[in-house]
Amino acid sequence: MTALDGAVELLDRSLAYTRVALAGVRDERLSAPTPCAGWDLARLLQHMEDSLDAFGEGARGRVGLAGTGPRTVPSAVRVGSLQQKACALLGAWSHPPARVRVGPYVVDTGLVAEVAALEIAVHGWDVAQALDLEHPLPEALSRRLLPVAEGLVTDADRGRRFAPARPVGVASDTARLLGFLGRDLTGPHGQINGNRSTGPQIAS
Repeated sequence: MTALDGAVELLDRSLAYTRVALAGVRDERLSAPTPCAGWDLARLLQHMEDSLDAFGEGARGRVGLAGTGPRTVPSAVRVGSLQQKACALLGAWSHPPARVRVGPYVVDTGLVAEVAALEIAVHGWDVAQALDLEHPLPEALSRRLLPVAEGLVTDADRGRRFAPARPVGVASDTARLLGFLGRDLTGPHGQINGNRSTGPQIAS
């Protein structure tokens, strides 16, 4: 298996995980808060669709800025669009160019696929938390995604695109990944391996 094959396989696993969370979305839950501070579920789903569009462009050799699609969309329409674009994304990344242009930079295709896998999986966890689903990130998936996150997020990103990293008391790869990305695992939306506890909600 090549490095690109491994990245596409990781993307496939992230999409499969998130697909389960999306199946629980209903119109009456679109205003539910998410682990991303100030974001309700409708805004998170909009962001996820914009991101899928951007990563789809990456499979064609260039990643542009995420768009700003309509926020108020019936849940069935939004989820259907997300599922359709997820399937198309996986197919497109099966035969991508060797390099991808991201703004002024040219990077390895495998790296962009790994970043897509990270974004999709973690936002899938965010969706599950907003819906109060018992759907924790699998440890094996988190173990693969953790080095991707550590290579992507720098101190300069904290406070802009990511909340400060949070210390975790659970010695698991899922806890380390989510804590590194600013998720609070002690709040009402903090869930590791199906366990919840009480506390404040978090920024993302």
